[in-house]
Amino acid sequence: MTLSATALVVTLVTITAFTLMGLLQASRRTITLEDYMVSRNSVGTQAALATIVASAMGAWILFSPPEVGATSGIAGILGYCIGQATPSAMLAFMGTRIRFLMPHGHSLNEYVLHRFGNAMYLLTLGIIVFYMFVYLTAELTAIAKAVELIAGVPLWLTALLVITAVFVYTTVGGLAATIFTDTIQFAVIVPLLLLSFAIAIAALGGWGSAIAPVAESAPQLLTLANGPGIKFGATLVIAVVAAEMFNQANWQRIYACKDDVVVRRSFLGSFLFILPILFISGLLGILAMHFGFNDDRAFFSLIQALGLPGWVSIAVLVLVLALVMSSLDTLLNGIASVFTTDLLRLFPTMQSSGILRVARGLTIALGLPVVLIAAQGYNVLYLFLLADLVCAGALFPVLFGLYSRRLTGAMAFWSSLLGIAAGALFFPRPDFSPWNGLPFAGDLLISFAVPIGVSFLISMIWIQVKAQQGQTVAFDFNRLDAEIRAYGATEPTTVSKITT
Repeated sequence: MTLSATALVVTLVTITAFTLMGLLQASRRTITLEDYMVSRNSVGTQAALATIVASAMGAWILFSPPEVGATSGIAGILGYCIGQATPSAMLAFMGTRIRFLMPHGHSLNEYVLHRFGNAMYLLTLGIIVFYMFVYLTAELTAIAKAVELIAGVPLWLTALLVITAVFVYTTVGGLAATIFTDTIQFAVIVPLLLLSFAIAIAALGGWGSAIAPVAESAPQLLTLANGPGIKFGATLVIAVVAAEMFNQANWQRIYACKDDVVVRRSFLGSFLFILPILFISGLLGILAMHFGFNDDRAFFSLIQALGLPGWVSIAVLVLVLALVMSSLDTLLNGIASVFTTDLLRLFPTMQSSGILRVARGLTIALGLPVVLIAAQGYNVLYLFLLADLVCAGALFPVLFGLYSRRLTGAMAFWSSLLGIAAGALFFPRPDFSPWNGLPFAGDLLISFAVPIGVSFLISMIWIQVKAQQGQTVAFDFNRLDAEIRAYGATEPTTVSKITT
């Protein structure tokens, strides 16, 4: 049997196994709309830690971090690690805050609707959907490219097989099935990634022999005193932190945790796991520079150049499939849950079972265009960066609103919009060249830092001006508890008095 045929069989077996596991979990109980979207207060620390890490570690970790390692070195890798892990540390505390303010909540956009009103809600909804759709497209494109590189399987075939399998168990089992399969995928991902790293080092004759050509041809990659690497690392910290705050999957898992203790332990624990996993992934890119590979295919080019036995390629294939399925199911379920708030508003008399059917239909409808895009094999890096830009503009107002009573909907909306517009002035063209003659135009670090700075300044100045004019209106946080109900609830929840 050829490698291509073997790879196709392994792909089918792997995705079938994960699908059956998800369906088995879904069959254990009747799925309500509430279960489908948040699986509220049902997950312990170990499962929560596994699903947070697995859902964060998509197939992109075998493309982007190795490319960063091969081009920006240790400094860039550290920036990527910090940027990707920091949101988990932030959510360990912001998660408990949002659970306290709206214990029966479901999503970030639901909080924004009741906290800031329709204008800010629509802006936030657009940001969340755009970011998660780009993420979904990137993941499916990554797995299609990976299988093509490993075994020559057509892009469209891999994309169709994988998304179909994920559709099956995600639309049936919802978040509970997603979390269950994540725990299995976590147990597959970590050992296989470590095995890949160990095999690559051994095949190159040890760490010293592996990096000797790199130390000679590109010594800047091996030092923290690498100016461009430090700058790129700082860029990634801002961009990734901003984007991950608008990833609905994170907020779903906050509500899935059994209690606040589980939230803190699992998210802080995931911070400690994500750091070394991404660092190892980035080091694979430095190893790839042994042969001069420095693009997004650096890891896969390294595996091919080493001339390793076929079973290694198959192990890498299983690793990639586990990675991509752990993120695809999360993204599909997250995107569908984002629209549930609107479905309930548009169809207030519809039974929750009907809303559940529509949510499942939306999951499929939103996923189908992704297959067509992934089959083209596009580089979606620019779209990712664009999504990061709009996330950066809205980051401060959305999160500050969890703590400040004086930040109004108008302040949040206009500071976000003006922040995004200010960042766009410095954001590069698709070819990463500047589109105007402003100083620092085309500089990614500036384009991500400016939206946060502008939105922060506008919000704080506006608050102070209103206070001096005696026009401050303090938001009553008790409204979040009073107005937001669990799906299927018929009566308002009991309001807890918030005095701090």
